[in-house]
Amino acid sequence: MPQWIAACETDDVDPEDVVPFEHAGNAYAVYRSPDDAFFATDGYCTHERELLCDGLVMGGTIECPKHNGRFDYTSGKALGAPVLVDVRTYPTKVEDGTVYIEVP
Repeated sequence: MPQWIAACETDDVDPEDVVPFEHAGNAYAVYRSPDDAFFATDGYCTHERELLCDGLVMGGTIECPKHNGRFDYTSGKALGAPVLVDVRTYPTKVEDGTVYIEVP
């Protein structure tokens, strides 16, 4: 059954940035959009399992630091070679300055 897990504080993530989060041995990435919305994806690129938290956030995309593959972090959609497989996304919510993600 899915559960809401506290991932970070809102102040931990600058606008247009990403931070790592780990829970139960799984890596996640938490993003803050330019308009202060929060999103979460799996923590690894689907191409060669590079950590996305080391990548570059631009607008609504995350660029993998290894081969510059890009994903739309709001939907998980792979935006072209070398990444061809979408990254999994997770629902988020903010309560009292804490960002929660819903994990399986």
